[in-house]
Amino acid sequence: MYTIGEFSRLTRVSARMLRHYDQLGLLRPARVGADNGYRYYEAAQLRDLLRLSPQDLSGRVRARYAQALAELRELQHSLRLMEACIRDAEGTNMSQSVSKVIVMETPAQRVLSLRRKIAIGEVHQLFADLYRQAAEKGLRRCGVTQLLFHGEEFRSDEMDAEAQVEVSGEAEGVSLRPAMRCVAATYTGPYEGIHAAYDAVCSYLAAHPEWRVCGPSVERYIRDEGMVSDPAELVSAVLFPVERAE
Repeated sequence: MYTIGEFSRLTRVSARMLRHYDQLGLLRPARVGADNGYRYYEAAQLRDLLRLSPQDLSGRVRARYAQALAELRELQHSLRLMEACIRDAEGTNMSQSVSKVIVMETPAQRVLSLRRKIAIGEVHQLFADLYRQAAEKGLRRCGVTQLLFHGEEFRSDEMDAEAQVEVSGEAEGVSLRPAMRCVAATYTGPYEGIHAAYDAVCSYLAAHPEWRVCGPSVERYIRDEGMVSDPAELVSAVLFPVERAE
């Protein structure tokens, strides 16, 4: 067994970097002292370290970075949910942030879409991939972004989601989303409180049986994270396509 200092001298890798590799999961010590927390390495790990080429190291660090970023987003999502729960528990009136429910005709949209099954914490990545595709195709955003929820039921762990961005120009993958009639409500505030808009729309539909939902629900991001610095200034809309019930 080598102490971290001895291992550092043998490999010409600083102790600080060895600790960093440990945190990244790239090279774990063979043993960590229970009493003192000292790191100890085995002789076989000398070969493991030498096999770490710059390309391998870069790839592993990038993978760990992506994992850490996903964990951060999940934590931020949980924190915002807790904030919403605190506001609800303290009696904050969320209805003040929700507009009156209306039946509206939405115009046709020229959109670039990306659809896949994801967990709710992967929405940001879905849009990041969509924006990258738009850039690669030379398309310019010219309107709102939105998320369509397909499938027969909503599942936060595996939802059939389709991210869309309004674009100008023509390219493979760009389609015309037709005009449609929707029951809609607008919500102002952090995304975690958007359930208030869903509640308002559902209450309206329950009180107006003459309307029947006929397509996937849409979350439309009118003022999104790229436009505001304070989540309280976000403006989103919840739309349900409807038709007259027979």
